[in-house]
Formats: sequence, structure tokens, C-alpha cells
Amino acid sequence: MKTILKLAGLCFLIYATSCETSKKHHVTLSSLMVSNPIRKDTIITMDYVCQIHSVQHIELRALERGYLQNIYVDEGQFIKKGQLMFQIMPRLYQAELDRAKAEANFAEIEYKNTQRLAENNVVAPNELALAKAKLDKAKAELSLAQVHLDFTQVRAPFDGIMDHFHVRLGSLVEEGELLTTLSDNHEMWVYFNVPEAEYLDYKTEVKKDSVINVRLLLANHELFDYPGRVTTIEADFNNETGNIAFRATFPNPKGLLRHGETGNILIDTPLNDVLLIPQKATFEILDKKYVFVVDDNDVVHSKQVTIGAELPHLYEIKTGLKETDRILMEGLRKVKDGDKIMSDYQEPELILSQLQLHAE
Repeated sequence: MKTILKLAGLCFLIYATSCETSKKHHVTLSSLMVSNPIRKDTIITMDYVCQIHSVQHIELRALERGYLQNIYVDEGQFIKKGQLMFQIMPRLYQAELDRAKAEANFAEIEYKNTQRLAENNVVAPNELALAKAKLDKAKAELSLAQVHLDFTQVRAPFDGIMDHFHVRLGSLVEEGELLTTLSDNHEMWVYFNVPEAEYLDYKTEVKKDSVINVRLLLANHELFDYPGRVTTIEADFNNETGNIAFRATFPNPKGLLRHGETGNILIDTPLNDVLLIPQKATFEILDKKYVFVVDDNDVVHSKQVTIGAELPHLYEIKTGLKETDRILMEGLRKVKDGDKIMSDYQEPELILSQLQLHAE
């Protein structure tokens, strides 16, 4: 008798547990939110890592060998075109110039004397020509000596900001030795790499004389105050990455941007009359995207979709859905193909607003 009672109790416990489980499953599948895809105009923002360069960034090197006698500028200083920056000890080159001047004066006196003699037919015309050649040679050597002396002064070739010193006062510098670098930052060239497919879209959609405006997101996640424009595309693709380099030009009136900075280029591309769904309404099987479509009897069916552009929280749907389709917005892991649910329809505009999107 006790055994019968135990068996009866066990059966009742299993029945109660089963009922409770069924009840919980029913609650889980009830009142799941569904909605429609929405068709509208929006904007997709493409993001590219970029390198920021000065429009002119050069190395200033010593043109003559000698001791660095004077430094007239400081690191980080704004330099004007033609401003004297470095002085290499000029004594040797000054002495060579003085010698060349003396030789030029001597050759000029000799030429004038020969010229007077030639006028009086005392010397042959060849003697006069020889004196003239000696004078021309002396003047050329004088000019060369002047150039060598001028090379001891290093002047700024353009307005710009000076970088750090590579030599110190009193150093013995060799011809061609690096002294510092100079950057012209009134405009900046910003380079970024674009994949081949996006390059083809760009060349197909953009008219020849149109301008692509871009924005610059700085390393501190703040937008640069001034917009830029794409000014050139390099000639060749990188065979290893499949990318091609674009160059955008940005004004830099406040001097905030410096050579060597990094950031992100943002390009806004309009998408007209596209079909959009939330990303959370999709699931993936073997690298393919699916959604659950809910029919008129509230039965769910999985359906493959083709994704176009990817926006924050949204996918553009190329194929697989219509505006009239009802799709499951939540509980995707709780249902399977063929399950019947209780649906709670929400307008797609309300769902978009809850995603906190900025779509036009």
C-alpha cells in the first residue's frame, strides 16, 4: 500500500511539474513584439582611419661642414619665410671669398691693361681674349665662394613651425647633416585608405566636377571644427590590402592640427528610399542573416535576408523582405520555425525612436 501511495505521489509531482513547465513556456512565448520594416531616406556614415600630414614638411640640413656657431630659433617656434635659423662658423668660407675677390680684382686689372694695349695694336687679339677668359673664370670662382659663404646661414624656405633640434650649439656638423624639420600647417593633408568596392561606388556615383565633403574625428573623439574635401586619389591599389589611398584637405586656421596626428575620416553618404530593420531582429546561421516572419496566424517562419549597408543599430535590406511583412523584434532565441506566438504589434517609427538613432 505504501508503495502504491509513493508511486501515486511521484506521478502527481511529475504531472504538476510538467504543467508548470508548460505554463512557463506559454508565458515566455506570449506577447512578443513584432513590427514591419520601414522604408525611408537616411544617411550612412563611413569611417576610415587616417594619418594627418602638413602640406609641406621638410628636413633642414647643413649645406656646409663646420661648427654650429649660432642658433637663432627655438623648438616649436613659428618661423617666417627667410628668417635666419642656424649659423655655421663662416671664417673659412669668408677667407675663401676674400681670396676670390682679390683674384677677381687682379684679373680685372690685367684685362683692362691688355685691352688698352690691344687698342694700340701692341698685343694680339688672342692676348685680349685670354685676359677676358681669366677675368670670367675669376668672377665665377668669386660667385662660387659667395654661395659657399651663404650656405653657412640656414634660412627658412617658407612659413612654418619648427620641430626639435637634432644638433646642439657648438656641434661639428657635416655637410647634409639633419638640423631640424619645418612644417607648414596652414592646411593639412589627411590620408585614408578606401577598399576597392567602395572606391568603385565612389567613382560610379560621384560626378567628375563634384566635391566630396568629409569630417575629421580627432583622437579625443571630438569633431574638428572645419570640414574638409577629398582633393585627390592615388594612382595604384595596394596589392596586399586591396585599398587605395584618398587625400582630403582641411583648413587649419587655429593651428590645432599637427603633422603626424591620427584620427578618423567620416564620410556621409545618403541612402534614398531604402528598407530598414533593427539589427536585433536578425540572427545568423553559417554567415547568412535570417529574420523570423510572423504570418497572419501568428506562426513564425525563418527567412533569409540580404544585407546592404550597415548603420548604427540598423540594417539596410536588399532582398528577402517587403514593407508589409511582420517580423519578430524580440525573443528570437525563445522560438523556432513553426512556433505559434502571441504578437504585440509596434509601429516601426516607435521602435526606431527607442533605438536613439539619428536618421533623416
